[in-house]
Amino acid sequence: MARVSIYLNFSRDTEEAFSFYKSVFGGEFSGNGIARFSDIPAEEGTPSIADEDKNLVMHIELPILDGFVLMGTDAPESMGFKVNKGNNVHINLEPDSKAETKRLFEALSAGGKVTMELQVMFWGAYYGSCTDKFGVHWMFNCTENSKD
Repeated sequence: MARVSIYLNFSRDTEEAFSFYKSVFGGEFSGNGIARFSDIPAEEGTPSIADEDKNLVMHIELPILDGFVLMGTDAPESMGFKVNKGNNVHINLEPDSKAETKRLFEALSAGGKVTMELQVMFWGAYYGSCTDKFGVHWMFNCTENSKD
């Protein structure tokens, strides 16, 4: 089912932030809880994760109100990220099909900047990201038909 969520990037305190949000909204973290950068499978040609970054949060999600989901990650500088207030929030779209994901991605990235091309990722989703011509950050994560 299609959904929209907000994705928050933090320098190194995602777990602390989400523990706070959990205390405010209640509930439990979705999926397998907190995914760490150490959970990323080693692949040839992919740089290794710095030891000081391995325990950082790669992905976390917390359902908060009426099906709305708050998601987040640590964005370590060792991986090329520089979190500034203003670039730490993304609108995450989860369309029902790969075709709809591609259509939305192409439309929203037109005149803007593609930050990651759409591709099938190791977690099985068709994923990409962009910043639109107005400076809004968008993420696309399609889990249906991701092998097409």
